[in-house]
Amino acid sequence: MLEKLPTEQPNPASSSIDTQPTEAALRIINAEDHRVAEAVEREIPAIARAVDLIVAAFGCGGRLFYIGAGTSGRLGVLDAVECPPTFGTPPEMVQAIIAGGQAALSGAAETTEDDPATGARDLRACGFGAADVLVGIAASGRTPYVLGAVAEARKMGAATVGISATPGSELARAVDCAITPLTGPEVVTGSTRMKAGTAQKLVLNMLTTAAFIRLGYVYGNLMVNVQPKNAKLADRARRILAQAAGIAPQRAVELLAAAGGSVAVAILMGKAGIGRAEAEQRLAEAGGRISEAIRNCERIHG
Repeated sequence: MLEKLPTEQPNPASSSIDTQPTEAALRIINAEDHRVAEAVEREIPAIARAVDLIVAAFGCGGRLFYIGAGTSGRLGVLDAVECPPTFGTPPEMVQAIIAGGQAALSGAAETTEDDPATGARDLRACGFGAADVLVGIAASGRTPYVLGAVAEARKMGAATVGISATPGSELARAVDCAITPLTGPEVVTGSTRMKAGTAQKLVLNMLTTAAFIRLGYVYGNLMVNVQPKNAKLADRARRILAQAAGIAPQRAVELLAAAGGSVAVAILMGKAGIGRAEAEQRLAEAGGRISEAIRNCERIHG
């Protein structure tokens, strides 16, 4: 069964990589990596459908859950934990479940991926419900742990997405939306942490970034919900505010303090010339979308 998977096939381009000098070996790896972005590009229509499912779920109070084992699970965790500092989201909005739990983040726990019942149980234990979206991640498209969770989610009536590197896989057939970047044979045969894993990372980035753009968490291309909780992020917040509101750096410092540390509120205060209370109100009325809040302020204040 496994020997038929694209990722398990020998790659002719790297068949003699063990005899190559360092730079030549790296060029082989890099040439294969170039194929990843093209594979993801071909899946953009499917990725767009998944983003729409996620946005719809968020709009109804639902959440996004990733589930996977091994590299796939770790990549899901990575994307989930980056959402709060990047977009200012509550930690429960995007969650990740990995086979083997916390221990699997820093050590191998592959034996846990063979049990579909464990996947279903772990999903239920996280409080997953019908309003949520489940994204199953498995390069092979056949990981029992992931398939068990997907089956459980479908029983609940929840939307499901599957990311794999295998066309027509069990996972692709089981979900509402299948995303299947065909990255082909790996440089090191079967090492899906390489091209397949890179494709998964790109897709996960696209899912959350595009969803939060749609929801107004980005203004222009600026990270306006950044949480200035350390020196680097505080400096970024000031620079974002200065650029978005067209004000001097020192004024940005003052405005950010007046806005209680909220970059989005400070931008609206600076752009519309209003106080914090009104800025917060206008943002709430606009669902957090700064562009819409600015238009509403212009209509009200002229």
